[in-house]
Amino acid sequence: MSYYLDKDFKAEYLEIPASVRSEEYYVKMMVAWFFATALAKQWDQAIPYIEQCSLAPWTHNKTIQKAIESYRITPE
Repeated sequence: MSYYLDKDFKAEYLEIPASVRSEEYYVKMMVAWFFATALAKQWDQAIPYIEQCSLAPWTHNKTIQKAIESYRITPE
């Protein structure tokens, strides 16, 4: 995730995990962790995926849960 979300970040990288649809627990969790980290590191590009409900419902909810639990997102 560091490679894709830090200095070499490109907004189109978010499309790759956002397009994944799977019922496998660990695949869904990977997408959720990716977006939770993206919210912490690339807020402006990642937040539209949450606001527009672009992720599968379970993944959307887990992303929000993990972002909150990480304490890297301010309450504001």
